[in-house]
Amino acid sequence: MLKIKKLYGFMLQGFLPLFMMTFCICLFIVLMQFLWRFIDDLVGKGLEISVIAELFFYAALTMVPLALPLSILLASLMLFGNLGERFELTAMKSSGVSLLKAMRPLMVLIALVAVGAFFFQNDVLPKAQVKMWTLVFSVRQKSPELDIPEGVFYDQIDGYSVFVKQKNRENGRLYDLMIYDVSQGFNNSRIILSDSGKLSFTRDKRHLFLKLWKGEQFENLSDQQVSSVGAPYRRESFSDKEIMIPFDANFTRMNDSTMRKQYVGKNIAELRQTIDSVKVRIDSVGNIFGRDLQDVQYVGVDNFIRKSDGHGGIIKQPAPEVKLAKPVDVDAVFNGKTLADKQRYIAFAIDRARQMKNEFEFKSYTLAEDKKVIRRHQIEMHKKFTLSIACLIFFFIGAPLGAIIRKGGIGVPIVISVLLFVFYYIIDTFGYKLARDGRVDVWEGIWASTAVLFPLGVFLTYKAVNDSAVFNAEAYVAFFRRLVGKTELRRVEMKELSMEDVVADRACVALSELKADADAFYHRNRTRQNYFAYWTRGMSRKSLTQLSDKLEDVVGYLSNSRNQLVINKLMDFPVIKYNRLVQPSVYGKTARAVMIVVPVGFLVYIIGVKQHQRLRRDVKKISQVCDELTQIIKDNNQGDER
Repeated sequence: MLKIKKLYGFMLQGFLPLFMMTFCICLFIVLMQFLWRFIDDLVGKGLEISVIAELFFYAALTMVPLALPLSILLASLMLFGNLGERFELTAMKSSGVSLLKAMRPLMVLIALVAVGAFFFQNDVLPKAQVKMWTLVFSVRQKSPELDIPEGVFYDQIDGYSVFVKQKNRENGRLYDLMIYDVSQGFNNSRIILSDSGKLSFTRDKRHLFLKLWKGEQFENLSDQQVSSVGAPYRRESFSDKEIMIPFDANFTRMNDSTMRKQYVGKNIAELRQTIDSVKVRIDSVGNIFGRDLQDVQYVGVDNFIRKSDGHGGIIKQPAPEVKLAKPVDVDAVFNGKTLADKQRYIAFAIDRARQMKNEFEFKSYTLAEDKKVIRRHQIEMHKKFTLSIACLIFFFIGAPLGAIIRKGGIGVPIVISVLLFVFYYIIDTFGYKLARDGRVDVWEGIWASTAVLFPLGVFLTYKAVNDSAVFNAEAYVAFFRRLVGKTELRRVEMKELSMEDVVADRACVALSELKADADAFYHRNRTRQNYFAYWTRGMSRKSLTQLSDKLEDVVGYLSNSRNQLVINKLMDFPVIKYNRLVQPSVYGKTARAVMIVVPVGFLVYIIGVKQHQRLRRDVKKISQVCDELTQIIKDNNQGDER
């Protein structure tokens, strides 16, 4: 028990530093993404360091759902990759400690992290998002920092455009100014020319104070009652002039009460309350629309009759059904009218249809907006749970994957982690947009990424626990070779030391028996089977297995030969492996069910026939190689006797 506790401590000591390091790195990376997204709103505003630091702090909190799963994936991948690369996992398994037992302390830790992530999503994240978006919108509304460049028009002052030819940065003087004032509208615009001037702020930083020397002012008077002839304007010369321009340079923080009412600022209880209230409103509006539809007259007939109840109230009763002695021939009535009446009827019907269409489209827009609000709130509610599940899934992907690839360090784990996370992020974003636009149900879109990665985590964990070679390239190459009908190549090398010498007579007898079995098998299966015979009989699994075992025995015995020609010829023997499609009848009811479903059964039949054809070719090859080997052994034996 003491060893297990030490193992737990060893695993935690290895994981926690990696987790903290990767979390900080991932959080920094996603924070840089936030910075590049809002860089235009921050630059040139003259914001204080405290405001920027506060904005980055709240932004970092909102980026935790992106950084946390990636850091868990990367840390677990690096830890188990290092353990596998240093053969520490092998030592644990040889001591009787399975991979799951080694993962047990980290499972508990990640489970606690997942629980904490849920409460973070529910309690902390809404407040952080409210603060962050309030600051973002406040920064966007702040006026830019006043810095008039030389030689170009500066238009960042509302209603003014200022041109400065030269600036003296020591005393703040501006030379050769040209100011276009359109703050009162273009019809009352002013143009001011000045030799020099100086800009400064008032104490409350809500106005710009502009002091000008030696200049002229031209003012448009087109909106005023002027009796003079020609273009109405006024010219003024001045030796010094003072202008007060409204320009709020202070940072004004918006009230966050509005943002708290949005879906980003609510916890689960508040989200559910909003969803229920909006659904009630939709139902009530739908009932009103339904009653309006029932009240619409069709061909001048009311659906309801309204009567007084004698107490000042109105009783609405269904109108009695109008029964006709015989059906009305509408076409005959319409054709009996004049051309002008027909045109009037058609125009009236089209106008009525358009009116009703526009009316109900307007009503549908109201309901569509409410449904959009419900979807956004449902998305936010589901996202409270997806982070916790994502943490667990990424751990059960990273830890087994690290144990399988056995590559530590930073290079390979980072590449694999980034690829997996990008794959997860793409699916998550795609599902989010589908859910947001109402193309799929909200739970389908939000949980799509989890549904895709969960089987991968189960598969990798199963493979790692059973020490399966998931990344064995030769196994995949052999699989695809069999899939396309190519025979697996046999590899035989001459042994430096053989424990048994090859006796020529015994070898010839063994080759003769192998040839006889191969010929017998070939003659039993030399013709292609029809659809029914394939599903009910197929090739004998037992005979094929016996032939394969005898072939391997012969190859194993002859591989002790000291003759290089024999060794080379042994590599001509094909590798016979049993395939499930060789004899599907062994699966009983399952095979018969597939046979009955003709489209599927016929596709399997085509693949199975190809497998039979390949086996017949391989068995024929066995017989041929047996003859060639027998001749080589006899020739070699005769040479030795001479």
